[in-house]
Amino acid sequence: MVAITFPDGAQREFLAGTTGLDIARGISPSLAKRAVAMALDGQLTDIVAPIHADARLEFVQRDDPRALELIRHDAAHVLAEAVQELFPGTQVTIGPVIDNGFYYDFFRSEPFTPEDFAAIEKKMREIVAADKPIVREEWTRDRARSWFETHGEAFKVELVDGIAADQALSVYRQGDWLDLCRGPHMPSTGKIGTAFKLMKVAGAYWRGDSSKPMLQRIYATAFAKQEDLDAYLKQIEEAERRDHRRLGREMDLFHFQEEGPGTIFWHPKGWTLFQALISFMRRRQQDAGYIEVNTPQVLDRALWETSGHWQTYRENMFITKTEDDRVFALKPMNCPGHVQIFKNGLKSYRDLPLKIAEFGIVHRYEPSGAIHGMMRVRAFTQDDAHIFCTEDQIMDEALKINDMVMSIYKDFGFHDIVVKLSTRPEKRVGGDEGWDKAEAALQKVLDVVAGQGIKTGINPGEGAFYGPKLEYTLRDAIGREWQCGTTQVDFNLPGRFGAFYIDNNSEKQTPVMIHRAIFGSLERFTGILIEHFAGHLPLWLSPVQATICTITSDADDYALEILALAKKKGLRVEADLRNEKINLKVRELSLSKIPVLIVVGRKEAAERTVSIRRLGSQAQTFATLDEALASLAQEAAPPDLREG
Repeated sequence: MVAITFPDGAQREFLAGTTGLDIARGISPSLAKRAVAMALDGQLTDIVAPIHADARLEFVQRDDPRALELIRHDAAHVLAEAVQELFPGTQVTIGPVIDNGFYYDFFRSEPFTPEDFAAIEKKMREIVAADKPIVREEWTRDRARSWFETHGEAFKVELVDGIAADQALSVYRQGDWLDLCRGPHMPSTGKIGTAFKLMKVAGAYWRGDSSKPMLQRIYATAFAKQEDLDAYLKQIEEAERRDHRRLGREMDLFHFQEEGPGTIFWHPKGWTLFQALISFMRRRQQDAGYIEVNTPQVLDRALWETSGHWQTYRENMFITKTEDDRVFALKPMNCPGHVQIFKNGLKSYRDLPLKIAEFGIVHRYEPSGAIHGMMRVRAFTQDDAHIFCTEDQIMDEALKINDMVMSIYKDFGFHDIVVKLSTRPEKRVGGDEGWDKAEAALQKVLDVVAGQGIKTGINPGEGAFYGPKLEYTLRDAIGREWQCGTTQVDFNLPGRFGAFYIDNNSEKQTPVMIHRAIFGSLERFTGILIEHFAGHLPLWLSPVQATICTITSDADDYALEILALAKKKGLRVEADLRNEKINLKVRELSLSKIPVLIVVGRKEAAERTVSIRRLGSQAQTFATLDEALASLAQEAAPPDLREG
């Protein structure tokens, strides 16, 4: 017998081997019909799986958020079946669930095109309507290899060969079609529903290796309800309208080109925005007691071996060898350099916590297929800081970081924040004792944060190789989530480099190192801001805060006087004295997302007044020159410098 505990705390015994579906039928036929899976001790499992041990059991219905992954996983199988029915000879490879949907990779001599999508979706709907039972079967490796080899599925054969000979394989069958898969899945294809859509097709190398065959990847999405799909498609449409790459061109901020893959060519206006972010963060850090440093871009291999990056992060590093056979790497992180600064000179416990900050440029190799505008680059600037402290100071410092993060995000208009604790990964340095201390400290911080009403969560196994971390994820204006800030507690790196301080007993002690970033990548954060505001940046961030437009050349001298006075007040202004109609100027400057237009003509020059037009509004306001400039200067002040 097995003891099953239900969500309400009730407990019943059943014969070992009873399935979740059997239990659901015993409770209620309608429950058995509604349930699409079960959670055994919190783990999603096929509802028809036999239960052989005591467990906590919860039935998962189709409208449960946890079922969304199953809907998408099943839809990936249906996509593969539809493609193979419509395009005989196509080989299947893998089809995982990803953020916002799923994909499936196919090997086929002819390319797929978006024009094929209608036929594929129609076939998928037929498979869903057939409501084919999805059945799990266990096969031996030899049986699986033989079946896939007989059916010309070379990629599946390769997957099977990579599994241990004595390991049983799970195969999921829907009608006559089947796939090698760990599962879990819902009971039948009909449970998927019809709220799915194929999104795009792209190329992808088999197993991400450019020396292996090129596959065709069909991206798709699926939801439990049509209204959820419609909302997502609307979000995609809005995201395209806000795309920072398009807005960057229209606003003349930056560009990309093939000779510098994954790097940004900043134009003057974009660089002004970038420097405004740095200046803001520099002031905030100075107020919080950080000291700013700068460390080398290129460092000897030996340093990266000591840090552990060479062993755990080498595939992401740019490496070079000089004529004297020395091996160097472009720094992928700033932390080893900051340890060297800490070590330079004797430190006492009275010096702790010591807060070192750097706007450090780092380089990380990203596969060419992963590069995406400013959001995924190979060279970027971090608002990086490292706090060297004692164990007793960890919680206090982590909470100070949390308060700083929340305050800064609020200044940029982000209020919906989630904080998650990422715990130790499999690939890591250091012993369990240090990891236990670090995770316990951050868990206490997370508990305090949760008590403040901030949403929290856990990311098991997602910590850095040197320590666990708190990850700060913000939600933008159209509901997308972006992971930006981090707080990482590190008991390993200082010791690996032999860093120490002298305690109050005159003995050497290894400091704890807290890694901290708030923007994360400044380039990525800039892209997030551009999309969050759809290019309508707050006045304090706008590269050009106002443009003075003349209606007639009689007002040119007055416009130039306004330009000089505005600059004296610290405003970033330009003048448009072209001999063009004012409507043309307004249209062009609006496309460039200039937030304020100061319009002057003969009348305004005579009266020393101005007409103000705001981006996105047809309305005009009138004011004296002195009133207008004073008001704009106050509005353009960064949040940390505003009075009151």
